Amino acid sequence: MSAWFAKLNETFIASGYYRLMLDGFKNTIIITLGALAISIVLGSLIAVIRYLGEDVPAMKPIVKVLTFYVNVIRGIPVVVLLLIFYFVIMKASEGLVVGIITFGINSSAYMSELIRGGINSVDKGQMEAGRSLGMSRLQCTRRIIFPQAIRYILPAVGNELIALLKETSVAGYVAVVDLTRAGNLVRNNTYDAVNPLLLVAITYLIMVFGLDALLRKMERRLARNDKR
Repeated sequence: MSAWFAKLNETFIASGYYRLMLDGFKNTIIITLGALAISIVLGSLIAVIRYLGEDVPAMKPIVKVLTFYVNVIRGIPVVVLLLIFYFVIMKASEGLVVGIITFGINSSAYMSELIRGGINSVDKGQMEAGRSLGMSRLQCTRRIIFPQAIRYILPAVGNELIALLKETSVAGYVAVVDLTRAGNLVRNNTYDAVNPLLLVAITYLIMVFGLDALLRKMERRLARNDKR
């Protein structure tokens, strides 16, 4: 055991590579939170437009375009999408910015389907009741449908957040020193093949467990509010 602690000290502390690991952790959090913000805003917008446009003939072309967008994004592997954005679409941008935008756009396609599914889970009679009171479809969606859909959406959004966090591990393809890339750099420079990767795996595991616990707490709170 003492030999293992000595190796840990040599790999991370004495060499100063713990700073690289901290920077990688910071970049992973920045990419995840930035991409999550983009995916929630863009995904919600796409979901609401597709939901409202189902029965409006004038919006059919927009709905078709958005449906095509969702299918295309979901059909391209995130690594390929990341490389396209870095080398073709956003050539002059920093890797961190490219990572945030790419992961955000990729996640937005999945997020829109999750949100649209949650909205469709609400009884159709709710929309009819709101319309009978003189509300527009948008007002009904915002004031009646969406608040009820949250309890259906939250668990799925939580799973998407966890998936997004783990997907950021490929950000190193575009010269971003994320947590995984930092672990690989430490491994290559110290010739310690075990501890850097083990630390990366444990860090991701702790983050996932923490997110899962937070989401469960939010779900219980929503369940209590529904019973009131």
